[in-house]
Amino acid sequence: MKKSIVYTRTGDLGTTGLVGGERVKKSSLRVDTYGTVDELNSCIGVVASMSDITQDIRTELQWIQNKLFNLGSYLATNPGDEMTQAPGFGHDTVSRLEHEIDRMDESLPPLTRFVLPGGCTSAAYANVARSVCRRAERRIVELAETSWVDPDTLRFVNRLSDYLFILSRYLNISSNSAEIFWQKESK
Repeated sequence: MKKSIVYTRTGDLGTTGLVGGERVKKSSLRVDTYGTVDELNSCIGVVASMSDITQDIRTELQWIQNKLFNLGSYLATNPGDEMTQAPGFGHDTVSRLEHEIDRMDESLPPLTRFVLPGGCTSAAYANVARSVCRRAERRIVELAETSWVDPDTLRFVNRLSDYLFILSRYLNISSNSAEIFWQKESK
């Protein structure tokens, strides 16, 4: 059986193919947007691989990774080519994230100061994922200024950054790692 070919050479001159076959520059906003979503997915994969991640959180993170893969596919499709609505990003998807945020937040102390990224390693990586998520959100907003983007995808990514913030706090508290608070007059 012949193995699949990883390299096609079709991108050697700086273009890539969108879903539907259209060739665009790799520097285009659309490619940058779904590339940032892919980077976010990789960051979440790092969090999911950490040894202190419980199976229930790992299951949620893998669900999120599948959603992000769907989002990347959606963003790699020009509106009108195939999809105008992103499949699987309706109210139930955001509600699931909100439920998980609320569940974790119940066990956390009230937030009275800004928390700096850090603490245990898995929490620090969750914060890296959160900041990449915010960048993905900015890219989606920018893309939506020039091209149709399903607003449900933006709601999902916005809520996902909230989820990742709460996850980082939850991981620190669960591992008895001290949260690091911002000190305006740090010496």
